[in-house]
Amino acid sequence: MKKKLLIVESPAKIKTISKFLGNDFKIMSTMGHIKDLPPKKLGVTINGTIEIEYDVLEGKEDTVANLSKAASQASEIYLAPDPDREGEIIAWHTEQELEKVVKDKNKIHRITFNEITKPAVLEALKHLSHVNQDQVAAQQARRVLDRWVGYEVSPVLWKKISPGLSAGRVQSVALRLICEREEAIRNFKPEEYWSIKGLFAHNKDTFEAELSHISNKKIDIKNKKKADEVVKKVKEASFAIDKITDKKRIKNPHAPFMTSTLQQAAFNRLGFAVKRTMTIAQKLYEGMPLQDKSTPVALITYMRTDSLRLSDTALKQARTYIGNNFSKKYLPSKSRVYGKKSKGKAQDAHEAIRPIDVSITPEMAKKYLPADAAKLYELIWRRFVASQMNSAEYAQRQVIIKGGVYTFKVTGSTLLFDGFLTVYGESESDKDQKVAIPEDIKEKDPLELKKVTPKQHFTQPPAKYSEASLVKEMEKEGIGRPSTYAAILNTIQARSYVTADKKKRFTPTELGMTVTKLLVDNLPDIMDVKFTANMEEDLDKIANGDMKRDALLREFYKKFKKDLKEFKGKEGGKVAEPTNIKCPECKKHNLVIRFGKSGEFLGCPGYPECSFTSNFERDEEGTIKLIKMQEPELLKEKCPECKKPLRRVIGKFGPFVACSGYPECKYIQRKKAPVPCPECGSDIVERKWRGGTFWGCSSYPKCKFAAFGDIEKKACPKCKAPITVSKTDKSGKKIYTCYKKECGYKEEK
Repeated sequence: MKKKLLIVESPAKIKTISKFLGNDFKIMSTMGHIKDLPPKKLGVTINGTIEIEYDVLEGKEDTVANLSKAASQASEIYLAPDPDREGEIIAWHTEQELEKVVKDKNKIHRITFNEITKPAVLEALKHLSHVNQDQVAAQQARRVLDRWVGYEVSPVLWKKISPGLSAGRVQSVALRLICEREEAIRNFKPEEYWSIKGLFAHNKDTFEAELSHISNKKIDIKNKKKADEVVKKVKEASFAIDKITDKKRIKNPHAPFMTSTLQQAAFNRLGFAVKRTMTIAQKLYEGMPLQDKSTPVALITYMRTDSLRLSDTALKQARTYIGNNFSKKYLPSKSRVYGKKSKGKAQDAHEAIRPIDVSITPEMAKKYLPADAAKLYELIWRRFVASQMNSAEYAQRQVIIKGGVYTFKVTGSTLLFDGFLTVYGESESDKDQKVAIPEDIKEKDPLELKKVTPKQHFTQPPAKYSEASLVKEMEKEGIGRPSTYAAILNTIQARSYVTADKKKRFTPTELGMTVTKLLVDNLPDIMDVKFTANMEEDLDKIANGDMKRDALLREFYKKFKKDLKEFKGKEGGKVAEPTNIKCPECKKHNLVIRFGKSGEFLGCPGYPECSFTSNFERDEEGTIKLIKMQEPELLKEKCPECKKPLRRVIGKFGPFVACSGYPECKYIQRKKAPVPCPECGSDIVERKWRGGTFWGCSSYPKCKFAAFGDIEKKACPKCKAPITVSKTDKSGKKIYTCYKKECGYKEEK
């Protein structure tokens, strides 16, 4: 009897789904995308129509062959990749390949589900549909736009700045936001101002209030002299309570999470990077084992969404849980409904991110899940439950104190009813507002001024972007979509366009600033925030069937081609950023910032007559300082070949340890892999190049073994080769491959 074939996107889902479906089903995975634009050519042709060329991805040939073989023997075929545009294109590509071997095309169906539960999967099997061609067109449009920008602009950057650089339609705009914020910080001039607080006594109680007005005008104290004058006169005044205002303040619960708000909350509350959040969320969605280690359980709904909608089932679950575990005052009379905040409607079929089963509490999850997964699940669970609880209530009291021409104010806030806060907790701003004000005070009561404290302040520059605040800004401006935020942040860091400090705040590198300036000057449209946001809206229109793919692409390419031609044709050598630092050697020219294989450096534009170069650094104000080259450091350790001392040297690819007897002795200390070379048995050592590091045989050039990734002391399950290589992709998945390309083994975990 023929089996039914269900094809999912990720192999991690197979085990979770298999427990819902009987032996009638065979479940297989595409393991992500199976086809894409060709890697070594543009792959997009504009003739009468726009033709897009696709190739099977390298290493996916066996996957396609296995899926095709299973499909040819199946009674029915269900395409079930993720319910978004990327999932739709995967379904479409899979369908294209399967139609080559399946005679009856009516056997191929598209199904989607937002949660991996038995009811959701069985319900999806009742609602068979076809691949959504509008969603496919929207994904194709995005991919072609990105290919045009990346494929056409990147080579110009190689020529004008440095080889190996890349431009991206959305990543470059995100980088622009960071660079413009950095410029604002560097150009910021702090201004001095003073605040004055008074400590007042009422009977046995004391409380602080801040000077707000002098002669009914808002205070504006710019220096110590003025502050001292005010303090002196304040001490001479007699004070009494002028007015007391009591009111109730309501704080409503937050909406359940969508992708962007989950990323921001996980960053701010848990310290998780965006990529880390999405990697963990993917596992929670696909299923992780709880009590039974052999059976994964899907814990949350689909995590790439810009919808705030909750299903009736979810609302009922939440209200039942709240009713059973809290007193009646915590449960609203009816469910709370949250509107969509996103600008497009492409993801509206989804729900918000929520726990699938609210009875799996954070306390239960902690017993079985890894620590990071338990923390993220708890955050999602608490946000969801809190979103359906009653508001918190505060008693807010403002006291105005007057003495002559001087007015002091203080506002205190007391929590009357914690409401949803009992589950989700108070924000830091709410905690800061807790000021104790005596309860027995009345208007006209006299107060004794016990102390006056002046304090100097300076206005602060704009804050650097963190991952959370950058995602928030991108969402606000309409740049990117839920499925792209993590990849954008990952790319700008991987390309060395930005660095992140210990507090995970972004600073653009010299390279990032130079690339951004060059692109803004020459390709203003693709670097424009509003233009990029409008493009996202147009992609949503294509997904909704309100715009044609080719109309959008033609309009974009017409202007882009013209700007690009002018950009390419501009004369001049490599871009060099001017500085105001005079060359210390020739004293004729101001130094310029150049970019080489090992990064940026200062050089004299008088080269070759003057060959001065220097490393440099910028301080917080943007001032450039020359850095003296570090002298080689002799070590106590001896060279294993000639017994001379080893020394630590700074090379163009960073620090390394080598023999002090160079050039007579060419020994270089290298990090060794835990296994010998599978080709010749020699050591495998870490080597460096401008793109990073890789593993190579120590017997090179006799043996040309090389591996890009981490060496795993684990035999290939397919060809039994003694080692495999692992890499982590942009989404955080670990991909294992055989070191032999011809083997084709590839597995995601």
